[in-house]
Amino acid sequence: MAYVDGFVVAVPKQNLKAYEDMARLAGTVWKEHGALTYVECVGDDVPYGELTSFPRSVQAKDDEVVVFSWITYPSRQERDAINAKVMADPRLKDSMNSAPFDAKRMIYGGFKTLMEM
Repeated sequence: MAYVDGFVVAVPKQNLKAYEDMARLAGTVWKEHGALTYVECVGDDVPYGELTSFPRSVQAKDDEVVVFSWITYPSRQERDAINAKVMADPRLKDSMNSAPFDAKRMIYGGFKTLMEM
């Protein structure tokens, strides 16, 4: 089954177009290097919970929107190889250094697929 990298970030609403442009380039690069899918989703129904929630997890401010994204790979081994190629790809160097969001509040991780239907 596929291996998944997942991400949650808070993006200032005024930077959403810049984020989309950066994500479009990143998605192209990841796919060219072998990722199966690259998906970016903008929060539409993500209430601020009392204890936990997507907005709380990234300390989203009133002028920010939560973005939830994931990338799938054939396996963990292929994910590691693909990510090494992506990180070395010169097309992403500038966009990663000038990301339109606060990368310190990004949540990310790699996940083994438990089940898929």
